[in-house]
Amino acid sequence: MPSHHLPLLLAAYQYKFGRDVEAMAQHLIDDIAVGWDELGTDLLDGAPPTLVAALTGGEHWPSRTLDHLITPDGSPPVRMTVTATTAGELGMPWGYILHPQGIEVISMAHTGAGPLVAWDTDPSTPFSDHPAHWPAITTRRTPNTSRTARPAAGAAPTGPRTAARR
Repeated sequence: MPSHHLPLLLAAYQYKFGRDVEAMAQHLIDDIAVGWDELGTDLLDGAPPTLVAALTGGEHWPSRTLDHLITPDGSPPVRMTVTATTAGELGMPWGYILHPQGIEVISMAHTGAGPLVAWDTDPSTPFSDHPAHWPAITTRRTPNTSRTARPAAGAAPTGPRTAARR
């Protein structure tokens, strides 16, 4: 949900990853084997204690990956791939895509492109979990071929994307 994921992701970019979207993408996408079970407060490392307290209410929990899964046939689990077709059955109502200029927020209720939240947005900004507050952008954007335009922390509705959940 945006009210949970966006503050963590914005603060992680600004503090833990030193405003380096490549380092953030490496950690969130490339360095995981299967997917995310939960994004934790370890993403807030380096953030001011007052911001951490405001975002977490003083609670702390670790990020957890899905690499502990056991498949029915005993084969090793594979990286989760989420598409517009599979997002609903996987229970992923939101998508987040990392771009050089910010995080694209996509509600599965409005598949397609979503609004972009700039990286310099205050992480303590209240974000809505209501899909109507995150409508799809109806104009077509010029495709970004940058290596940093990658999905993060949730379902992405177009094309194969790596998934992360809480």
